[in-house]
Amino acid sequence: MTFRMPAEWTEHEGCLMAWPTREDLWGATFEDAKREYAQVARAISEFEPVTMVAAPGQGEEARALCGEGIEVTELPIDDAWFRDSAPIFVLDQDGARAGVDFRFNAWGGKHSPWDSDDRISGLLLERLGVERIDSRMILEGGAVTVDGEGTLITTEQCLLHPNRNPGMSKEEIEAELIAKLGVTKVIWLPYGGLLDTETDGHVDGVCAFTGPGQVLIQLPSDPAHPDYQRMRDNRAVLEAATDARGRTLEIIDLPQTVFTEIAGQEIEVCYLNFYVANGGVVVPVADLPGEEEALAVIAECFPGRKVVGVRARAIAFGGGGVHCITQQIPKEPRA
Repeated sequence: MTFRMPAEWTEHEGCLMAWPTREDLWGATFEDAKREYAQVARAISEFEPVTMVAAPGQGEEARALCGEGIEVTELPIDDAWFRDSAPIFVLDQDGARAGVDFRFNAWGGKHSPWDSDDRISGLLLERLGVERIDSRMILEGGAVTVDGEGTLITTEQCLLHPNRNPGMSKEEIEAELIAKLGVTKVIWLPYGGLLDTETDGHVDGVCAFTGPGQVLIQLPSDPAHPDYQRMRDNRAVLEAATDARGRTLEIIDLPQTVFTEIAGQEIEVCYLNFYVANGGVVVPVADLPGEEEALAVIAECFPGRKVVGVRARAIAFGGGGVHCITQQIPKEPRA
């Protein structure tokens, strides 16, 4: 049976999220993070059903903050970044779903414990009644972006980091991506974000497929930005690449991310870390002037979808954005 990972803009059955649990990660922003997670859930629920997974005993709090329309279920979790710990869903040639259960080690052992997050993918697939495809490779969903037509983009900075799969070569990692996600071509970018020490450079802070043959890339305009040259080096790789169908890629530049202060730290809020929902795109913002330009560029990439900005300062403080805390469930065709 051949499976493939569909593009994120494929129609969804719904969206999975997890409720913030690790207070030591969030510190003084813990309550703000919960409110922002709830706001993201409500924004997505305007377009598709959302299921929020909360740790045992935390379901009542999640229901109270998320409000009506968000399904809450309790399962053991360590952290709240479902892009990385939830299953990556794939479809067979008839459109039937399965879920790939990659290993998870908290981004190279950065946060302990992580055993519940390593098991949550299998638990969710069992709860959903979806076939489980096992992989022994460590992989987070934020490390890959696909066009649904055979092409995958990732970063060497993340996937080749020695804290992920030190016993695997680049060729072996690529072969597992091809085998489990049904792609036929992998484009390796050299860099993730220099400041992205939490994930070691996930691609969802760098670029994203926004359509067949179309890639949106984060391109800082300020030469003082630490990723100014690095993102231009990534762009050069994309310019020279073709996708799995032999097409030259159309590359669209997204304006520089914004920095803001939270809990005494300067934090970067990444507009690129958005979630594509049925009929909408939910984008992390900092509620600062000038963000309209970035939202307009994203809207041009997704004609016919409503673009919604959601305040995500605390989420950025925790190490991510809207994409990092969500995982789509693709829809199966009806009989």
